[in-house]
Amino acid sequence: MPSVAAERPRYLNLFRIRLPVTGVVSLAHRVSGVVLFLAIPFGVWLLERSVSGEQNFAATLALLQQPVIKLLTLLVLWSLAHHFFAGIRFLLIDVDIGVDKQTSRNGAWLVLAAEALVVLALLGWLL
Repeated sequence: MPSVAAERPRYLNLFRIRLPVTGVVSLAHRVSGVVLFLAIPFGVWLLERSVSGEQNFAATLALLQQPVIKLLTLLVLWSLAHHFFAGIRFLLIDVDIGVDKQTSRNGAWLVLAAEALVVLALLGWLL
């Protein structure tokens, strides 16, 4: 009988692992939470800067019109939309709604569709 250590792979290529849609939604929920957490200081800085005078308000508006900042804003808004919809899905799973395999898959696809609709609407608003 071979030992457990001999059965383990020596090299695990994470790019070749195909997660099911439920795993993708779960992973993206965690990533979106991290993005939202990291965006808090920048958001507080923008708020503080925008309310500290007319010149700073104008400068903040000009900063928010930069293409890179618009892209970052879209990323944060995508994170917010995904985290919101996936969070609702996970709360429903916590109360035993949508725990079977097919319903869980359908819920994950619904989360992805809802966030895509929100991001498309926000994309039109941002550009």
